[in-house]
Order: sequence, then C-alpha cells, then structure tokens
Amino acid sequence: MQLAGQIAVITGAASGIGRATAMRAAREGARVIAVDRDAAALAELGPSIARSVAGDVLDEELARRTIEDTVHAFGRVDILVTAAGISLGKPALDTALDDWNSTLAVNVTGTFLWIRECLRPMTAQASGAIVTIASQLAQAGGRGNAAYVTSKGAVVALTNSVALDYADQGIRCNAVLPGATETPMLQRSFGRQADPQAARERSRLRHAMGRFGKPEEIAAAVLYLASPDAAFVTGVALPVDGGWLAA
Repeated sequence: MQLAGQIAVITGAASGIGRATAMRAAREGARVIAVDRDAAALAELGPSIARSVAGDVLDEELARRTIEDTVHAFGRVDILVTAAGISLGKPALDTALDDWNSTLAVNVTGTFLWIRECLRPMTAQASGAIVTIASQLAQAGGRGNAAYVTSKGAVVALTNSVALDYADQGIRCNAVLPGATETPMLQRSFGRQADPQAARERSRLRHAMGRFGKPEEIAAAVLYLASPDAAFVTGVALPVDGGWLAA
C-alpha cells in the first residue's frame, strides 16, 4: 500500500474531492484524520477513518488542538490535504463584501491555518507532504465567480511560498487544479443559474474530454503528490482538468 503507516490530515473530508481523497488514502494504508463541519457526513465515512473532527476550518484553536492531538496519538503528521472550500458564484459587481470575505476566509485563510499548524510537526520531523486544492480557474480565470477564482489563485500563490520556504526542511507542497468535478459544490453552482441544464452543458463542453471529472480521479492525483512517488516534486500546480486549460 502506497501510504502504509502514514498519518494524513484531510480537511473538507465529508464530501466531494475531500471525501474521495480520505477514502483513497485509507485504502492506501494511511491513518486518516478527517476534518469537516458536517458531523453527520463525517460519521458516514465509516471505520476506515482513524479519527473524525467536526468543526470549522477557520477555528484556529480547533486546528491547533487537532494537530497536537494527532501528534500525541500517532507521533507525527506526514500528509496534509486542504480540500475544504466554498463557492458563491457571483460576478464582482454582484458580490457583497460579506460574501467576498467569507469565500476568501474559508478557501485561503482556512488553507493557511491548517498548513501552519501542520508545519510545526513536519519541521520537527524534517518531512511532510502538503497538497492544496485550487482550481483550473486559478490559471484560466472564469466568469461569474469573482471571489472563488481569486481565492484559488491565492491558494496557488500560498502553495508556492510554502514550497520554497520549507523545501530545505524535507517538506513538499503542491497544488492540484481540478476541472469541473461531479461534486455537490458543482451541482449547487449550476442550480444558481437561470437555466441549470444549459449551464451544465456549456461547462461540460468546455473540457476537451467532453465530460466532468470524478472525485476519485482528482483524489488519485492528490495521492500521487502526497506519496513517495512524488519525492522530487514540489511547488507544482498540477491541472487535472480534462483538457480545460489546453482547449
């Protein structure tokens, strides 16, 4: 098993890409600490998950305590995947300041907080792999979603910064840039449109492969970057987008 004996903390683990990543990591032998605000959905992950932590990724004390408890219980933290995120789907003129702030808070500050807390044990043990979840829109841009696109660009910038600052301490940090992926977030985004089916079809056809991604396909890329197979990979923003950026 690719991750046998490794300790993996995964935020946003109760649904979508986070859930697929948590389940795949567990199958690959990792002890998974699953973090999400949806306690009921966490409970449905089943016994393959080592620990479930219900709470808001913006809760600084929760992040600190979760990582401290993980180190106390398992001795280390080997992997962090920051999959928690939100999208409100509005162009700049229609975006209220509260919506802007909440999107950047969850997507950027939430990512930062969990990276910072995991860096403490990772620097002490001189090893670790961090994988952030950005978006192909961080490079391509996108219409009607100003706060989300901005936040994912910031996630890529943060990823690069961490990769450079901690490479000499044995820590790798990479980002995955998913294309549109069959998740509850994607379905909600179409539901906000005047014609959800037409919006769905436009998005599907924007991908060179003519389909949406599956959460398991994104999880496979995440697990590659987290694994020893990517030992010489850091500071990468890896598109897993069905050809969106190439089209």
